[in-house]
Amino acid sequence: MNAIDFPAHVQLRIPVTELSQVGSARRAATELGARLRLEPFQSGREALIATELATNLVKHARDGELLLRVLGDDGSEGLEFLAIDRGPGIENLAECLRDGYSSAGSPGTGLGAIRRMADAHDIDSRVALGTVIMARILAARERQRSDLEVGAICLPLPGETACGDAWALTRRAHGCRLIVADGLGHGPGAAEASQAAIASFRAQPNATPWEALEAAHGACRSTRGAAVLVAEIDRGESELRYAGVGNISGALIDAYGWRSLVSHNGTVGHELRKVQPFVLPWRPGATLIVHSDGIGTRWNLAAYPGVIGRHPAVIASVLYRDFARGRDDVTVLVVAGKGESPWAAGS
Repeated sequence: MNAIDFPAHVQLRIPVTELSQVGSARRAATELGARLRLEPFQSGREALIATELATNLVKHARDGELLLRVLGDDGSEGLEFLAIDRGPGIENLAECLRDGYSSAGSPGTGLGAIRRMADAHDIDSRVALGTVIMARILAARERQRSDLEVGAICLPLPGETACGDAWALTRRAHGCRLIVADGLGHGPGAAEASQAAIASFRAQPNATPWEALEAAHGACRSTRGAAVLVAEIDRGESELRYAGVGNISGALIDAYGWRSLVSHNGTVGHELRKVQPFVLPWRPGATLIVHSDGIGTRWNLAAYPGVIGRHPAVIASVLYRDFARGRDDVTVLVVAGKGESPWAAGS
């Protein structure tokens, strides 16, 4: 599938392990950049950022990949780059961010150049595990930080062109509504089911999460069915309200600890045994993580000191890199209050 054909909620994945793939990354970024209504001075930045990120992956990393996505389903507008590798990691990150530093005999402008060209950026690097670099080019009106930051990974099973997972998020004055859907199996049939759930969610913008889940059940009857979780963050009432059916997992993490989200057995569209409303407190600094079963459930971010507080796109990338099962579509959606990352937009 060409880059220009990819739906907004799905990343275009480009393996980057050799120099010949740098050109592929640059061309894909240019194609996706054509979707955006960027100001004249922004033209060309997407190609430069993709080139720098891909070149760094070839020179310094192993098992590197670049994920590209046109932002849109989270209420923003722009182009996102996620460079992900599986080692060796950066021992002295502050030194690497300084222009002129190089460990490969190059001019040493890569990370510094990315930092200057991007409107939003963040990085997480751990020795032996690897590095994630996020960079975004944003439309001018999107550059003000909102009270909630959003990041997501959504990728089809390797070898498939259709993704059986889907997600959507709509912002509100005091929060947001979101949905993650995983169509049974993978491929076009699974994609049809998850997209039916997404369409139903969008058609009822004022429904509670449990009402939206029941509506999705009706919308998915003619499909193979899906696992679905719908949630609403209400910062005015300081609440997270949600309901889920099937194997969609999640957690709410804040200064008071970790609360797993409950999802009842069943299949939306075929067997809806129970739709139960749940309400949890949404406190300042909270992070919500929701994912399909393409991610293993035994992750624990306590093993990654400092990752909470990074941009949600970086958190999602770390979970994808280290916990993806590799045999199914994968979606990770992360929503957090304003981060305090030194790389965050507006800092």
